[in-house]
Amino acid sequence: MASERPLLVSTTPDDAPSPHPPAASQLPPAQPEPPLRADRLAFSVEVPDPFLPSRRGDAPAEDPSASSQREREVGDDDSRGVVVGQPSPELAGNAIRTAKYSVLTFLPRNLFEQFRRLSYVYFLAITVLNQLPQVAVFGRGASVLPLAFVLFVTAVKDAYEDFRRHRSDRQENNRLASVLAPGTAGDFQPKRWKHIRVGDVVRVASNETLPADMVLLATSDPTGVAHVQTVNLDGETNLKTRYAKQETQVRFSQNGGVGGILHCERPNRNIYGFQANLDIDGKRVSLGPSNIVLRGCELKNTTWAIGVVVYAGKETKVMLNSSGAPSKRSRLETQLNRETVILSIMLIGMCTTASVLAGIWLLNHKGDLEFTQFFREKDYTTGKNYNYYGVGMQIFITFLMAVIVYQVIIPISLYISMELVRLGQAYFMGADKDLYDEPSRSKFQCRALNINEDLGQIRYVFSDKTGTLTENKMVFQCASIRGVDYSSGKDTDGYSVVVGDQLWTPKMAVKTDPQLVKLLRDSGKYEEAKLVLEFFLALAACNTIVPLVLDTRDYTQKLIDYQGESPDEQALAYAAASYGIVLVERTSGYIVIDVLGDRQRFDILGLHEFDSDRKRMSVIVSCPDRTIKLYVKGADSSIFGITNKSSDLDIVRATEAHLHKYSSLGLRTLVVGMRELSQSEFEDWQLAYENASTAVLGRGSLLRSVATNIECNIHILGATGIEDKLQVGVPEAIESLRQADMKVWILTGDKQETAISIGYSCKLLTNDMTQIVINNNSKESCQRSLVEALATTKKLRAASSIGTLNPMLASEASNTTIALIVDGNSLVYILETELQEELFKLATECSVVLCCRVAPLQKAGIVALIKNRTDDMTLAIGDGANDVSMIQMADVGVGISGQEGRQAVMASDFAMGQFRFLVPLLLVHGHWNYQRMSYMILYNFYKNATFVLVLFWYVLYTAFTLTTAITEWSSLLYTVLYTSLPTIVVGILDKDLSKSTLLAYPKLYGSGQRDEKYNVNLFVLNMLEALWQSLVVFYLPYFAYRRSTIDMSSLGDLWALAPVIVVNMQLAMDIVRWNWIIHAFVWGTIAATTICLFVIDSIWILPGYGAIFHIMGTGLFWLLLLIIVVTAMVPHFVIKAFSEHFRPNDIQIAREMEKFTNVNQVNRSEIPMEGFS
Repeated sequence: MASERPLLVSTTPDDAPSPHPPAASQLPPAQPEPPLRADRLAFSVEVPDPFLPSRRGDAPAEDPSASSQREREVGDDDSRGVVVGQPSPELAGNAIRTAKYSVLTFLPRNLFEQFRRLSYVYFLAITVLNQLPQVAVFGRGASVLPLAFVLFVTAVKDAYEDFRRHRSDRQENNRLASVLAPGTAGDFQPKRWKHIRVGDVVRVASNETLPADMVLLATSDPTGVAHVQTVNLDGETNLKTRYAKQETQVRFSQNGGVGGILHCERPNRNIYGFQANLDIDGKRVSLGPSNIVLRGCELKNTTWAIGVVVYAGKETKVMLNSSGAPSKRSRLETQLNRETVILSIMLIGMCTTASVLAGIWLLNHKGDLEFTQFFREKDYTTGKNYNYYGVGMQIFITFLMAVIVYQVIIPISLYISMELVRLGQAYFMGADKDLYDEPSRSKFQCRALNINEDLGQIRYVFSDKTGTLTENKMVFQCASIRGVDYSSGKDTDGYSVVVGDQLWTPKMAVKTDPQLVKLLRDSGKYEEAKLVLEFFLALAACNTIVPLVLDTRDYTQKLIDYQGESPDEQALAYAAASYGIVLVERTSGYIVIDVLGDRQRFDILGLHEFDSDRKRMSVIVSCPDRTIKLYVKGADSSIFGITNKSSDLDIVRATEAHLHKYSSLGLRTLVVGMRELSQSEFEDWQLAYENASTAVLGRGSLLRSVATNIECNIHILGATGIEDKLQVGVPEAIESLRQADMKVWILTGDKQETAISIGYSCKLLTNDMTQIVINNNSKESCQRSLVEALATTKKLRAASSIGTLNPMLASEASNTTIALIVDGNSLVYILETELQEELFKLATECSVVLCCRVAPLQKAGIVALIKNRTDDMTLAIGDGANDVSMIQMADVGVGISGQEGRQAVMASDFAMGQFRFLVPLLLVHGHWNYQRMSYMILYNFYKNATFVLVLFWYVLYTAFTLTTAITEWSSLLYTVLYTSLPTIVVGILDKDLSKSTLLAYPKLYGSGQRDEKYNVNLFVLNMLEALWQSLVVFYLPYFAYRRSTIDMSSLGDLWALAPVIVVNMQLAMDIVRWNWIIHAFVWGTIAATTICLFVIDSIWILPGYGAIFHIMGTGLFWLLLLIIVVTAMVPHFVIKAFSEHFRPNDIQIAREMEKFTNVNQVNRSEIPMEGFS
């Protein structure tokens, strides 16, 4: 899309000033080097602030009120009118609110949010049932306690988080800004941010934060330039350049008057787009993205800036984009619903059994009910029925009572336990030194706590190339100029600009070709040398780079730092500077280039910025010799389509050959071209450009059309080769991921040759691979290629089958690996059509897939191709804004904190500094997280089922009346306190294998991919173990005390303590790595349970007062505890011993290796857990 910068038409009169900039004596002093603030290089003095009341009179500004109402109504549903300097009370105010609750709405809304979990609704229904006298089993207060505790803890957490939001909102809304008082000129008064309205004119000083989205009207720079930092908006730390229009800059500088009507688009989320017009002094001025500064940005390297508010409060772009990334749920949490349904069926089965048997018992004892304690038909004191409602109703009531008693089979504490375990896992991932990036000083960030365990089940990895596999630090390597290859860069002395008594040197030096340097020095003698000069002028002019001058320790030595949004543009600007073509100043209307010691001014007449449709950018400049030239640079596929091949055919062919050579070396390539415009061509373009740039609606397509019309008949100047080095450890990381049976796909926007070269460099591609390339320009040809490719893969797979072909061919084919290479043009015809099914079949047969020339949405489409058709877990990793859609589409999104800003990080689930960190993240932490969480979920189901089945067996001997020997408090505390804490600690700290073993043997990662630690078979096995242990826990005491006179409360205490010991012993048997914290919680929980039983039985108002002291005083009690534990553990021990000795899996084998070899020596970079082990 073209940039809306001022049009400075080349109509210079004869007495116009020289195009050369002012002398060096007029230069402002250079600014100190960072971390101190660095101002840009300028060749004119800074203008004083014309709006300070002390410097200006109180002359009233132009009053636009007469036409304000009429103009505000002009427009349609897609635009709005804003009167400059007149607040609009009918539009949104600037107060923001990020808090979710108020004092009045907190309780109902928070409860509503919590009860969106269906499990909470289930427990609430159980609690309500227990309040009914007919079905009450537990005390009413005791039954409310578990759910109330969970709700209270969550509510406190939510309240604290919302309190912080309220506090942040108050601080933000009460900040002060300088706002122009209506009807005055230069009278800026302090005003709270929350009171600012659309139409207010606001003055912002350097290093201040902008209070709203504003269109710049004037700045301290005479050319209207302002620099802003958008780190609070998109996370990028590099400076952005914004401009005030010359019409408003000049008017404000002259009289400080405020007036005009601004028509802009409705509020939207696009932070990179803006379209508006400003009607001022009878002239319509176009406004675009380069003229608006957004709320949350900071003004940098600019003394002051003044703007009119166009969007305020909740309508600002930062607030419209604050919804966050889409919510994701882990696979284990999704599978948890399956087991919950099974447990619900078990619960219904037990309740039905108890109620039906109760009905049978009532029928068999119908004649005895009048004399039965619990089923007397009449209360003889009143003559009314008492505690009996007939057989049918009694069956129904018994069913409801059974639901209350057996409710804990679905553990209410599981959800809180999972959140706590994930929080602990996130802490240790963030503390891992192997995930810390020293150069950028960035720690690992866990931005989505609910999918930690998914890191252990990844099957597909989709990776961006630039900035993810590479460093995204571009270095100019070679150039092809007019068909001649210059790729023998040797010297790195660099080039310096003399300014007065100072020497200004570009911050980065580039290797230069001696032949090119000699040609440039002779640029006035030979035609070839002039074309070389044009090439480097194009590199210096066709960009959006802003040069900043930095101070050094030596006063006479200064550095020129090129600030830009694209690392490619920075590399090209430094390359031109190294050859003596130094960009030294940029304003809104012109640039200054030092051409081999001669500073020359080039007026910027128009700039068409890069967009993904055209894949190129162009700039129209008025040169010092008053010629008008169009410089273009972009992708080869884009530039060659607009060249004048009739006169440059040989040059085009030579350049294409050089591009192929550069791409084969893994270099990023761009083609540079030029065209000289006649006065009539320029005037036609200018008219079309003005019409397009003043359109509020559809401006983008109009400007693209204008750019396409002028970008034709281009003469090729040459091409560039830029190196983007691989990050450290990338080849080794990809090899480890592939050994872990992960398929790594690279999705890049680079040329096919460049992508293939990088594929070989990072060992994704190897020489023994069979490459299938799909590069077509029509749907029919794509279909043919897919059919042929599928036939090839089937043939290779068939050759690997024993007996289908001769043994020699079969042996050769069995080692064949297939790599698929697809370009973006082909994907246009494949994605979203019936051909994508064929692509899916082909891609899944290949070990490596490499997609080149892909657009951002195509990246997301490729991820969806796998995600929507398989159950395999997908991970996408990238570093730029073009990777956001891919990151959000994948099951797990990882953002790289790189050179392209932080948009990918802000949209990701996890963030880190280097691609190689993916190996310890997945193979180590992912494995641990999956193994721990899987075990914790199954263990929670098992321990609760054990306890519930003990209660069920007891019902069989109480006439099915649902009475319990275990006190109601012990029943409720079993899941909340007695058995929940050890599993949380084990879920955070236990390790089935050491980090060194997991990194040495990537194949061990496959246990998560194959769902070995969490599946239906393991769930059934755990339920069978719970069944056996419940039988042991119940029937051994039952038969031991059957003939005794022991009371039920004493026996109930034994039945309450024995399950706690049994389930903790099973947990202890499964723990691999013990430390003092695990010891404390496992054995401490048993001690805590005993203490709780002492306390409960010491309360005289509760049933069973003193029972525990009576039964624990007998030797039979302790003997039974020992026999129960040993008998209950026998099956688990036998199964564990048999599986590990006769059918060991990979993890068990690796664990044995750790025991008997030196593999278990801890890597020095493993997280230190002082005192934990």
